[in-house]
Amino acid sequence: MRLLPKILPRSDEQRLTDDYRRVMREAAKMGGELFGPIPAGHRREFFCLDEYTWVWHEEWTDNQGAHKAVTTRYDVRPNGILKSQGTSSYQLVKGEELRNLYQAACLYRDKLGMRLQQLQHHA
Repeated sequence: MRLLPKILPRSDEQRLTDDYRRVMREAAKMGGELFGPIPAGHRREFFCLDEYTWVWHEEWTDNQGAHKAVTTRYDVRPNGILKSQGTSSYQLVKGEELRNLYQAACLYRDKLGMRLQQLQHHA
């Protein structure tokens, strides 16, 4: 039996915050699966952070056992989409990468919309 919830009950606001975080974690995981199977030992996430920001994050262990992680941030601006990776400067996204990002964002939106509808029906 868990004692803490009985001693310190969660407020409605805390429950909503917890639910939001859970949905965001599920959405990030779902987004990472849009790009095909995730190799064993890898973690991949793709999600919309806010109205103007998309994030791609991947972690894995290389053949020498070293932990690797790459985070790519896409910032939607009026004059285009800029991306940054690690400490590198922003670069304009164009060509095939831009088309792929657009398709991924549309798929993410559609799948997340379906998932949220499922959650509403179960609530």
